[in-house]
Amino acid sequence: MTNLYCGLFVGLVTLDLIYLAESPPKNNQKIVATDYSVAAGGPATNAAVTFSYLGNQATVLGVVGSHPITQLIRGDLANYQVAIADLEPTTDLAIPVSSIIVAQTTGQRAVISINAVKTQASSGSIPANILENVAIVLIDGHQMAVGYSIARMAKAQNIPVVIDGGSWKPGFEQILPFVDYAICSANFYPPNCQTSEEVFAYLSKFDIPHIAITHGEKPIEYLSCTKTGIVDVPQIQAVDTLAAGDIFHGGLCHYILRESFIDALVLAANIAADSCQFFGTRRWMDFR
Repeated sequence: MTNLYCGLFVGLVTLDLIYLAESPPKNNQKIVATDYSVAAGGPATNAAVTFSYLGNQATVLGVVGSHPITQLIRGDLANYQVAIADLEPTTDLAIPVSSIIVAQTTGQRAVISINAVKTQASSGSIPANILENVAIVLIDGHQMAVGYSIARMAKAQNIPVVIDGGSWKPGFEQILPFVDYAICSANFYPPNCQTSEEVFAYLSKFDIPHIAITHGEKPIEYLSCTKTGIVDVPQIQAVDTLAAGDIFHGGLCHYILRESFIDALVLAANIAADSCQFFGTRRWMDFR
C-alpha cells in the first residue's frame, strides 16, 4: 500500500477534441475520422489525471470559468477524481479548445489551440491555503504569473517544484530559481540555446538539482547533482503520442516522492510508453 500524496498542478486547462484519421487534411480536403474522444486537456491537467490515477490526490489550478462547455471538463476531471481550483470561477469566456488529429499509421499528432493566451490570471486569484497538505507542485508555464507565485510559496515551505518544459515561455526565467526538477522536451530552448548541452548549462545556472530532457522514443538525458547519464525508454508501436509528455510528468511527480530521480525517470517513461499504445489520453488507464 503506497502512501497517499497530494499534488498541485498549475497551468493550462483545455477541452480537447481528438480525432483518429489516416492523416491530417490537406488544403480544402474533408476527411472522415475513424474514432474520436473528448476530454479535458493541457499539460498540467493531463499530468494531474495521471497522478490521480496512480493513487494520489490531484488538484488542477487553472482557469475554468462558467461557460457552458466547461461542464464537459468538470465531468471528465470528476470521473478521474481530479479537483479543480478555479482561478476565474465567474468568467464566462469560452475555455481554450484544442483540436487534435492523430495519424493512424504513425501515432503522431497535429494540434491547433490558442492555449491560455486569452485566459491569463493574476496571482491575486490564487485561493487561500492552496498549498495546504501539498507534497509536490508541477508548473507548466501557461499561467506564468500564478506559477511564479506558487513556486515562491512552495520553495518557502520546502515543497518540491517540478516544471514541465514543453517549450520555452517568457517568464520561466523567474520561476527557475525555485525549481527542484526541470523536466524538458527536446523542443525546450531557452534564450541563446540550440543544443541539449546548452540547455543543461543554462538551467544549471539556476542551481536546479535535477534536470532531464526527453527525446520522444530516444533516450532521456539527465543531469542529477552533477551526475550525467541517459535513461532508455521502452520501444513500442505507437498508436497515439498525444499527451505522452504530460503523462510522463504526472508519473514522475508520483514516483519522485517514492524513488530516486533516475528510477522515477525509468518508471515514468514506462507509463508514458504504455499510454502511447492506445488512442486518446485516457484509454490506456483501462488496460493497466
